[in-house]
Amino acid sequence: MRGERQTDSGPGKRARLRAAIAVAAFAALLIGLFAGQPDDLYLWIKALHIIAVISWMAALLYMPRLFIYHTDAAPGSEQSETFKMMEQRLLKVIMNPAMMISWVLGLYLAWSVYGFVGGWLHAKILCVFSADAGACAFQPRGESLPAGRESPRRALLAADERGANPADDRHRHPCRGETILNSIDSQLQ
Repeated sequence: MRGERQTDSGPGKRARLRAAIAVAAFAALLIGLFAGQPDDLYLWIKALHIIAVISWMAALLYMPRLFIYHTDAAPGSEQSETFKMMEQRLLKVIMNPAMMISWVLGLYLAWSVYGFVGGWLHAKILCVFSADAGACAFQPRGESLPAGRESPRRALLAADERGANPADDRHRHPCRGETILNSIDSQLQ
């Protein structure tokens, strides 16, 4: 008899339950803070905002790494299914809730403290829109990978794949830019 695997429905249900409990606890903490109106409410909101932003950024930085690991797995294999599950859980359990909490608390701070005034605030909001666009770019790839799709790395490294001959390892270098330049050089010769 085999043990329970992370791709089974049981661990997924438990992960969703833990995530729901964490979000509910976070919401209860926020409601308690707004209801109690402590003298240091601004500091509490700022601290929770920073925690949410760090969680969001960590997920944004980890998702491409999962895509690259997913590349090494054979399509349809158990390892590929595990990476799909990891991508979905990272997206749904960490990235999206952290992004929403960051937005809500950040907009609250911008409105209540700064009144949406200041060039630095506008620049910061523009940067946040850019990060949000990055998170949204992961949505279609992170939701699910259709059967037969080669890998998420293909989308990330499309220029590299077009340029070099995969059978010719002399064009492969750790630096992607060098790979593209060497591919162009070899095509010109």
